[in-house]
Amino acid sequence: MNSEKTSIQMFGIRTPIIREGDDIIRILETSLEDAGVVPIDRDIVVLAESAVGTAEKRVIELASIIPGEKALLLGEKYGIDPREMELVLQECDEIFGGVPGAALTITKGVLAPNAGIDASNAPEGRVVLLPKDPRKSSDYIRARLEQRYSCRLGVIIGDSRTQPLRLGCTGIALGVSGFVPVEDARGTCDIYGKPLRITYKAVADNLVSAAELLMGEAGERIPCVLIRGAPVNMVNESPDVPTISMEGCMYFGNIIKGRTECKGIESQKNE
Repeated sequence: MNSEKTSIQMFGIRTPIIREGDDIIRILETSLEDAGVVPIDRDIVVLAESAVGTAEKRVIELASIIPGEKALLLGEKYGIDPREMELVLQECDEIFGGVPGAALTITKGVLAPNAGIDASNAPEGRVVLLPKDPRKSSDYIRARLEQRYSCRLGVIIGDSRTQPLRLGCTGIALGVSGFVPVEDARGTCDIYGKPLRITYKAVADNLVSAAELLMGEAGERIPCVLIRGAPVNMVNESPDVPTISMEGCMYFGNIIKGRTECKGIESQKNE
């Protein structure tokens, strides 16, 4: 990785509305040309998951879904269309609860409201599922873009998420290709010379968060942001985005522990 001081540039790439089965690479090529942007070595291309999912035909007509009993119950409980709730149950790894309008799930190894299903950037009566394999998708897109522009690139498929106890969305990387998504900062020293013991840098997530300033969340039609000058460690592979267990997570681990301890206290009171 280049340790010299860098300045980062971001280019929001406006595209036509991407539809099911579209060749997203061809659309990006035309849109990059219209924007006057030519990718160069070490550029990072950030793509919205809804655009990739749509191109991969992950668009579902809600009228085609018949909700089961569990979906009907949970849909009523959380104020979610039961047909969408059925898709949430099919897509997620686990469901923990929810608030009005959103069910809390773990999907593809990360926390995701409603299993990452997107209704806001889908045609009326339809929803867009997450790409089936974001890592594989990012690798495919990088290979084609590198071939087209004859340079070494990184690609991120990103999504928006909320943080615990904070209002508003930040970015999260679902699939990464061409650079190290999380860098181990342990052993490096702070400004006082003290070595860091537990710090990792969420490089890919931070780049998605920056890109979302240009992408927006509504009708901006900027599903792609090209980032130039980011201090990343380029690699010729598609690394997994690291995750941690629920027990090892500072948030989930303590919530689980706290609930267990509270149940224990309540049991003692009732004895």
